[in-house]
Formats: sequence, C-alpha cells, structure tokens
Amino acid sequence: MAKRKRQNAAVSEPAAEPVSTKKSKTTKAKTTATSDAKLVEETIQIVAGSYDRVLHGLTASIGPKGDVEFADTFLFNAHASAIRCVAVSPPSPPIPGQTQKVLLASGSTDERIHVYNLSAHPPSKKNKEALLSVAPRPILENPKNRELGTLLHHDSTITALRFPTRSKLLSASDDSTIAITRTRDWSMLSNIKTPKPKAHGRPTGDTAPFGGTPSGVNDFAIHPSMKLMISVSKGERCMRLWNLVTGKKAGVLSFSKEMLREIGESKHASGEARRVTWGTADGADEFAVGFDRDVVVFGMDSVPKCKVMPTTKRVKIHQFAYVTVDEEAGDSLLAVATEDGRVAFFSTKAEDLSKPEPSNDKTQDDKKAPEPTLPVAKFVGYVGGEGVQGRIKDFAVIPSTANKGTLYVVGASSDGKIRLWTVQTGELLEAARNKEAKVEKPAGVLRGTYETHNRVTCLAAFLMLERPEGVEDSEDEVEEEEEDDSESEDEEE
Repeated sequence: MAKRKRQNAAVSEPAAEPVSTKKSKTTKAKTTATSDAKLVEETIQIVAGSYDRVLHGLTASIGPKGDVEFADTFLFNAHASAIRCVAVSPPSPPIPGQTQKVLLASGSTDERIHVYNLSAHPPSKKNKEALLSVAPRPILENPKNRELGTLLHHDSTITALRFPTRSKLLSASDDSTIAITRTRDWSMLSNIKTPKPKAHGRPTGDTAPFGGTPSGVNDFAIHPSMKLMISVSKGERCMRLWNLVTGKKAGVLSFSKEMLREIGESKHASGEARRVTWGTADGADEFAVGFDRDVVVFGMDSVPKCKVMPTTKRVKIHQFAYVTVDEEAGDSLLAVATEDGRVAFFSTKAEDLSKPEPSNDKTQDDKKAPEPTLPVAKFVGYVGGEGVQGRIKDFAVIPSTANKGTLYVVGASSDGKIRLWTVQTGELLEAARNKEAKVEKPAGVLRGTYETHNRVTCLAAFLMLERPEGVEDSEDEVEEEEEDDSESEDEEE
C-alpha cells in the first residue's frame, strides 16, 4: 500500500467548491411538515462520492423538533477520476478514555482504493463560530478525519466495496477479481478470480473492444454467516456462488429466459444483473438480484420467489437494500431507489405477494410470449417523488437508536442534492398489514435538503456515537490511538 499524506482540510480550497452568501440558506433544513412527537437529538455522518473526483463528508444533526442542521466535516480531492463506490466499516471497539473510529474506503475508475480514518463521534463545536467567520456555511472539522493510504490491488475500475467486519475489506473490479484485504496491515489475503464471459460477436455498448465482450464484477453480497458470497458480472446471464471459507466457486445459477422476459430483459437486452443483496422475510434468509428495471427475489433454494416492480409502471433502478422494521418479529422491507426520484418500500413476505398484472409495454418479441406468472411484492410506501428533480442515485436507511421506531432515510440525487427523511416503522407496517389500502401519498417527513454542488454517484452514512465523557479531539491522540486500535484488531483476529 502506497502511503500518501494529503491535507484533510480540503474545505479551505475555494476552487474545490465555489460558495457564495446565498448558499447559507442550505445550512438549516426547511421542515416540510411538523410532528407532535419530540425527537432525541442525533447526528448522522454522510459521505458522498461524485463524478467530480471529490469525496464530500458532512454531518446532519437532527434536533428535538425535527429540524436538521448540516455542516461540512471534510472535503477530500480523493481520486484522479470519477468515484464509483464508497463503504464504511463498523466502529472500533470502545476503549475507556478514547474515542472510537470508523474506516472509510472509496473506489474509482482510476483503479485505486483510498482508505480513510473517520471519527465515530460528532465533531466538536468549540471552533464553529471562528470557522463561520471565514465560510458562509458551518464547518465542523475533525483532525481524526484523515487519509491512511492507497490500495493498488486491481487493474481496472473499482465497482463495489464492502466491510463485512472492521477487520476485512472486500473489493470488486472490472478486472474480474474480488480482493479480500486485511485492514490491520492492508495486505491482500486472497484474490477471487471470476471467469470472463466468452465473446459472441459485437456486444452492446462501447465498454468492450471489437470482437470482445464486457467483463468485470458488477456487485457482490456476503451472507451474514460470512461463509457464502454471491457475485454478478457483466456479460453474464447468471450469478455465481462462492465459498468464502475455501475461496472457491460453490455453484452457478443461470437466469431462465422466462424470468428475464417477465422483468423486461428481452432477447436483445443484456440480461445481466447489476446488483445483489441479502435479506430476510418470513423468518428465513433470501437474496435480491437487481436488473435494469426490476428486482427479483430468490429463496435459499435459489428459486425465484417474486419480482418487485409492478409491470404497469417499471422505471430504472439504481440501488436497493433490505431494511429491518421490526426486530422482534424479524420483519424487513426491501427499499428501492428509482429513476423518478423515490425510495420505495416493498414487502416480500409470502402473504403479501400478488398475481402479476398483464404488461402494457410489451416489445415485438414479447407479444407472442405467455403472460407473466412471477408474483409481485407488495408496495407499502415511499419517500420522495414530488419535488425531487432527477433520480435517486444512492441512499442509506439508518435505524435510530434513541428514537425507537424511527428510520432516517438519506438519499443522494445526481443533481448534487442530499435529502434527509424520517419515516416511522409503524406507518410502513400498518400499510403492509392492510390488504386493501393503496399508497397514494409519500410516507414520512422531509427534514432537510443539502446542496453539495457536485454530481453525486454514491453515498454511505452511519449514526454517530455519543462522545465519551472527558475525551476531546486532539491531533496528539491520533498516533497513540492508531497503535491501540491495531492491538485490539489483533485480538479480534
């Protein structure tokens, strides 16, 4: 790993983000609705990558009345080209008298992975007034937010990053490999090589040479047991299962022509899966595989269980993830970010599945095809929609620890805006249990909107921890805490 020291306080560079006095209006959120219930104040750390090579860090502090105040925490000129993905690790173990930290990784089309150290606690506000005198919007800088180094494990664009635990980082690339890196010393433990698809004439798109075919890993998902992984790749109409204990292939599941036809992947479409994630429903594990305009949910028997998007209104999908809404009952919903500026929630429980409606937008090839038979997941609610210009490129759903039953939904649009909604799990559960009710208006409340002035491509967020008593941020602590953190990770190994 090549070590490089870059200045953390990139916010002091006016060229990186031009500002004017008018932008100060975005520092405090405009609450679009009021709630009688008071909220316990919490802070969310948000990290957004962009086409503009900038890694933007900001905090969102939610007040008792639901008002939100945003503040810049860091602005790294991270890569030489567009940032494709970001990931954050679980926080470091608590140590008396010391602050906890979170690892941040960013991947780009420049073939590099940059690794950063972030504080897991809200930044100190003691220098806020002094910084306000030189900048029109709040800056809460933290000396612990700094770069650790660069990983050069891949030879092509980085497509996906995951921290299954704090001690491991998995990264996928267009070079058709998935690297497993140990965070203690950032050495690569294993390199899983996925087969490259065979060329079949001129492929669609311009990502491959003449006579070649698109190759590379689109995404991967790790089972909570840490023993099984699913990957999906370019140019393949299948997904691959991997045994993480041995690092070898465990099987290949091809997508049937009937299933691809039902979800809009006709004969002339690529038929490749874009994303994959693990989740639970009906007390059992399942996984969702995302395509261009639909998501198919599979059971542990690898048989398609249902599709998510309704046939009558199918829009492009950019991201999706499972969200736990009732820990005791084990209920979870599948959240999907779409092209029309929404984050929609679907129930994939067996009792909530319905028969598909006939398609009204069939292609010439599909007119002779039989009617769809794959059940459709129940649509239980959404945030966004009206007032959101453009697509939701990426999002994160964070359960509140202090305000039980509250979900924080952070969505990033390609136009550079980051929005924060609060949604009550009870509202979503009630919609899921009501068999006849139809969703006609957005759920939750839009708490605030922040303008990054960058074209956002990816996003990660986590709920910050309360600062231990008697501990203040100090640059003198950084090196000492790094040594203690390494020792704790050695014990974890």
